[in-house]
Amino acid sequence: MRTRTTIGAADTGAVVGFVDVAGARRRFVGAAGCVVLALPVLIAASSTILAQTVPQYGDDVHLGVASCASSTCHGAVDPLDGTTVLQNEFATWQKRDKHADAYNLLFDDLSQRIARNLGLDDASTADICLDCHADNVPPERRGPRFQLSDGVGCEACHGGSERWIGPHTGGERTADDGGRAQHEENLALGLYPTSDPAARAELCLSCHIGDETKLATHRIMGAGHPRLSFELDTFTAIEPAHYRVDDDYIERKGEPNGAEVWAIGQAEALEQVLDLVVSRKYGQTGLFPELFFFDCHACHKPMSAARWQERASLGLGPGVVRFNDANLIMLRIAAEAVDPALAKTIAQRGRALHKASQQGAKAWRDAAAALREATAEAIATFERTTFDEPIMRRILDGLVQEGVRGEYVDYVAAEQTTMAISTVVEAMSAEGDLSDAEYGRFEQIMNDLYAAVAKDEQYRPSVHLKALKRIATSGS
Repeated sequence: MRTRTTIGAADTGAVVGFVDVAGARRRFVGAAGCVVLALPVLIAASSTILAQTVPQYGDDVHLGVASCASSTCHGAVDPLDGTTVLQNEFATWQKRDKHADAYNLLFDDLSQRIARNLGLDDASTADICLDCHADNVPPERRGPRFQLSDGVGCEACHGGSERWIGPHTGGERTADDGGRAQHEENLALGLYPTSDPAARAELCLSCHIGDETKLATHRIMGAGHPRLSFELDTFTAIEPAHYRVDDDYIERKGEPNGAEVWAIGQAEALEQVLDLVVSRKYGQTGLFPELFFFDCHACHKPMSAARWQERASLGLGPGVVRFNDANLIMLRIAAEAVDPALAKTIAQRGRALHKASQQGAKAWRDAAAALREATAEAIATFERTTFDEPIMRRILDGLVQEGVRGEYVDYVAAEQTTMAISTVVEAMSAEGDLSDAEYGRFEQIMNDLYAAVAKDEQYRPSVHLKALKRIATSGS
C-alpha cells in the first residue's frame, strides 16, 4: 500500500514527503497554527444531496460532542467488528485529530501574543479567534452538554444535531437501499453533506480561507498568525480517518476520486476569494483592497534579493502587488483537461483580473465578478464529469507543463502544484491506472518536489522546475 507522509519540518503547511509504506494509504501535511479537516473523500451517490448552510451559520441547536461519545454510538475505544461504522470515531477525534485541540491552542504563547497585538483581552474569549478555533455558535444554539472548550467538534462539521440525532441513532436500515434512505432523511434534518465535494469545500474553506464573517486578514497575519495553506483532497486525508471506505459506505455515499475533489476544491477556493473581492467589507479597506488577496511573497522578501522573474501569462512587470492566483492556475489546468473552451475563458478573465488590479477598485471588482461566473461554471462542469484515466493524465501533464512554461516562480503556486500532483498520482494509483513501475518513478521525484516547497523563505523555482522536468521526461 502507498502512503504520502512528511520527511521534514513544514512550517508553511506544505506537503513535504511521499513514501511507499506498508499499511493504509494516508497523506499528511504540516500546518503550523492551523487545524485541518478529516472527512471522507467521497462523491455523493445520491441525487438528493441538499443545499445546506455551513453548520456555524445554521439554525439547529448544537448538542455537544458528548452526545456522540456513548460507547454504543461513536465512543468505543477500539474499532468494533461486525458494524457498518467503526464506532470509535469520538476516540479518534479526541486523541488524534488536531481539531480537538483547536481551542486549547488559543492559550499558548503565540496565540496570546497575536491577541495582544490585535488589542484583544484574551484569544480564548475573542470571537475573531473562536470562530475558527471552536464550534462558536451563538449561546442560544448551545445545548446543555455543549462545551466551547471541545474545540472544532462533531457538529462544527456535521451540523447541529438537534433534529437529526434521533433518526441517526434509531433509524431503520433496509436491505434494498443499503441505508441510503436513512442517510437522506438525516440530510433533510440538517446533517451537513460532507460527502459532497462542493459542500465540503465550502465548509472547510470557511475557516481555511475564510468568508465575509471570518477571515484571517492581513492585519491578523501581521499580528503573527501563520499563513494559511489548504488543498481540499490533501487536507481531507491529513488527519486519521474516522470512517471506513467499504462496500456499505460506498453504497450510501459513493466512490472516492481524489482528482475530482481536488478540481472542485480549487474552483470553490477561487470562488470564495472572488466573493470577498467583490464584497463591500473587504473589496476596499482604506486606500487598498484587503491585502489578504495578494501574493505574500511578492512583497515579503529582502529588498536586496533580485528574484523577480517574468510570468508571461500575467502581463505585469516588476514591483506590482499581485493577486494570489495559485488556485486560478490550478483551476485553469483542471478545466483544460475537461473543457478547453471553458479553460480559455478562465485564462482570459484571469489575465483581465490581474490587469484590472492596476486600473482601479471598480475595474478590479468587475473583473472579479466576471471570473467568478466562469468559476461557478467550472464547478458545475466538474460535478458532471467522470475523472477517468485520460482526464487525470491530462491534468498531470498540464501541471507539469505549466511549470515548464514558468508559471511556478511564485511559491504558493508551486506549493499547490506539489499537492496537486501528489493527489492525482494517488487517485490514478487507487483506480489502477498506474503500474508499480510508473508509481515507483514518481516516488523520488515527488520527494524532491516536497523538499523544494518545504519552507517558503527557502523556495528556489529552479529546484522545483528541475523535478518537474523529470516528470515531463519520464513518459508518465
